[in-house]
Amino acid sequence: MLLALPAAAQAQVPAQAAPSPAAAAAVPALVAELSQSRVEITTGFTGADILVFGSTERLIGPTADEVLVVATGPPQPMVVRRKVRVLGFWVNGPSATFPQVPGFYAIAGTRPAWQMLPEAERQAGRLGLDALPLRALGAQGPAFRAALLELKKGAGLWVEDSVPVEVTGGRLFHVRLPLPDTVTPGAYRVEVLLVRDRRVVARQGLEFEVVRVGAAAGVSTVAAQVPVLYGAVCIILAALAGWLGSVVFRRS
Repeated sequence: MLLALPAAAQAQVPAQAAPSPAAAAAVPALVAELSQSRVEITTGFTGADILVFGSTERLIGPTADEVLVVATGPPQPMVVRRKVRVLGFWVNGPSATFPQVPGFYAIAGTRPAWQMLPEAERQAGRLGLDALPLRALGAQGPAFRAALLELKKGAGLWVEDSVPVEVTGGRLFHVRLPLPDTVTPGAYRVEVLLVRDRRVVARQGLEFEVVRVGAAAGVSTVAAQVPVLYGAVCIILAALAGWLGSVVFRRS
């Protein structure tokens, strides 16, 4: 016997719901990562590179989204002295003390920061060497700031737009940040900024550390905790080296 069921009672397969706007908006505009979270300084350390890479939701380009990468190291005091000539001898003259300057600073972008952002926002965000708030105590004047900039740049500790952020496939980006062999141990922070229509619309903070290991760590610990012993050992070693050198040359 066959029974006819009303149309309303027949089983129906529900249609798959379309993704909600909230779910679509959950896709992050910026995702970034570091190639390593730890850099080890040994006795043979000659420097290292930190690779910063990631992707964006939209295309990257001069008329689209753009990327800025800023890395900063632990702050440290710096003293800049001016040499003056007195009676034919060069002696220390006026000095300026900068109590808080980044031990390391590097900035790179798909374009220079001054081309991406309004000047006021760039200065407020400390995006560029000329935007660093280098407050000095003691002697004042632009010459001391310029000398500090040249000193740090010459040591490779402050780097600005040395290499651009490279883009692959329209949405993937990467850049290598060079760390010189004089880099200071401590905690480092990398900030990746996404710029759209001359505004920072997204940012991501990343961190890595620089540590001394092995014999380099032992020497550094002794020098910091027992400076008198460290100085005495250095003097003894220098005297022994001089004595051995004199013996060798005397025999030859």
